[in-house]
Amino acid sequence: MRIPIFQIDAFTDRLFRGNPAAVCILDRWLDDPVLLAIAAENNLSETAFLVGGNGRYTLRWFTPEVEVNLCGHATLASAYVVFRELEPSLQEVLFDSRSGELRVSRKDELLTLDFPASHGQTCDCPDLLAQGLGRKPLEVLRNANYLCVFADEEDIRSLTPDFPVLARLDAQCVIVTAPGRTVDFVSRMFAPKIGIPEDPVTGSAHCLLATYWAARTGKTRFTARQLSHRGGELECELRDERVFISGRAVKYLQGEILIPSSTEEPTIP
Repeated sequence: MRIPIFQIDAFTDRLFRGNPAAVCILDRWLDDPVLLAIAAENNLSETAFLVGGNGRYTLRWFTPEVEVNLCGHATLASAYVVFRELEPSLQEVLFDSRSGELRVSRKDELLTLDFPASHGQTCDCPDLLAQGLGRKPLEVLRNANYLCVFADEEDIRSLTPDFPVLARLDAQCVIVTAPGRTVDFVSRMFAPKIGIPEDPVTGSAHCLLATYWAARTGKTRFTARQLSHRGGELECELRDERVFISGRAVKYLQGEILIPSSTEEPTIP
């Protein structure tokens, strides 16, 4: 079996920046252990798998260790592949996912994700969280993840997390944020619990970031930057219970995955 694969740098207009995601185009779903083995072999923060056509696809996302419910940058990368490689006449594509129906539209080179808004509840800072980050945030919100708010951009840049400690938390991800100097807010995202020590650019985290900063500032439109080593730029808009996250993408790689025939199936770890 030959599976088309693309590697796309998302939330950037330059190669070697933003967040790389693999996008695999399937005729039918393979067994989950095979999908996970492919994601582990790719060894990127996310591998997306698509099945469908005619403007509508089922979309699933895998880290090297687990399947996840929502991923922004791999959705952006998947839409880029659909628009550029599979159905170039489309201006909008629909994805069916674990998080419901997701729409991605394009205007010239700018792609816009239509994602569900996410909210957090203020909570006390667990000792393990402060220990893992190396300092105590000014404010902490909690849903499935932790959102930690700091005073300024330099606080975010200078964090040196203890990833084994963060992996012991009862949350998948730890998002840190502060006001930006040249953008509305900055962030970083750590997820060692699901095999991603630090994610370069995290679209899904901005579903929570946008609602937090909207409540804090009264604004609904934001420019944002994720301060990872690779870095990435995003534009966010909160409309009711949807967050529209816009960015660009660049193709880095195109090829094929070669899966042996059923009589020669490899041992899947």
